[in-house]
Amino acid sequence: MGLKGFVEGGIASIVAGCSTHPLDLIKVRMQLQGEAGAPNPAFRTVRPALAFQTPSAAHIHVPPSRVGPLAVGIRIVQQDGAAALFSGVSATVLRQTLYSTTRMGLYDILKKRWTDPGTGNMPLTSKIGAGLLAGGIGAAVGNPADVAMVRMQADGRLPAAQRRNYKSVIDAISQMSKREGVASLWRGSSLTVNRAMLVTASQLASYDQIKETILSKGLMKDGIGTHVTASFAAGFVASVASNPVDVIKTRVMNMKVEAGKEPPYSGALDCAMKTIRAEGPMALYKGFLPTISRQGPFTVVLFVTLEQVRKLLKDF
Repeated sequence: MGLKGFVEGGIASIVAGCSTHPLDLIKVRMQLQGEAGAPNPAFRTVRPALAFQTPSAAHIHVPPSRVGPLAVGIRIVQQDGAAALFSGVSATVLRQTLYSTTRMGLYDILKKRWTDPGTGNMPLTSKIGAGLLAGGIGAAVGNPADVAMVRMQADGRLPAAQRRNYKSVIDAISQMSKREGVASLWRGSSLTVNRAMLVTASQLASYDQIKETILSKGLMKDGIGTHVTASFAAGFVASVASNPVDVIKTRVMNMKVEAGKEPPYSGALDCAMKTIRAEGPMALYKGFLPTISRQGPFTVVLFVTLEQVRKLLKDF
């Protein structure tokens, strides 16, 4: 029965991850906007506006405009083609196989162990605890794929000469190991673990709690309508809870470390402080719209698929 939970969770996670990958890619690109050293039209060369000025070009500081998710998506398609929206999808498959399969399977085991046999209910605090534990372990297992996914998704925003041009997730992991050491595969792992704990606890616990509330109060019957409602609400809760950690995680994982040079960030706290100083506290919620746009559909697809897979495998 324990293995069955891993299989069900893994299938549902891979389906959800692949179907919402373009939204995740847009989210990553938006989270990297405004980062120091990133391609940014903050300084532009302009012609003098007044006739009596010298005709030579002048460099002035122009505040960079914020680009929305739709504009980011259109720009990606225009520059690199529609297929670019699925850059790093192989890393997504590996990440879901390692991370989500582990967290979903562990949560299912803990849920069965911690459910009161008399009432058949599990307290909300126990659900949150199970989510925190399952998410942390799953993230530690899946961190190499997570780093590879972030880099592959972010590569297209760099000038052609600076791109890493990973051919696949295996190539990305291999190159990182050779050039930056095996430890680079766990770069930002503390952030990944913290984010995964927040996401899993808020996502899985809130889904179960909302679903149970809907059914116990007789608001809806146990069907796709209930699953969609509960999962979308769970996706919103998870987005609010995890976005700040997700922004810092993305930047730490994506930073380019060169031999003999000091890395852009010494760690998670340093990245957070530099981001807030340079861009303001709301920079931690950069990419929130694509985050909720991705987390909502991802959570809906995840739980609707999970419920259907459970029905198909109920006799096994």
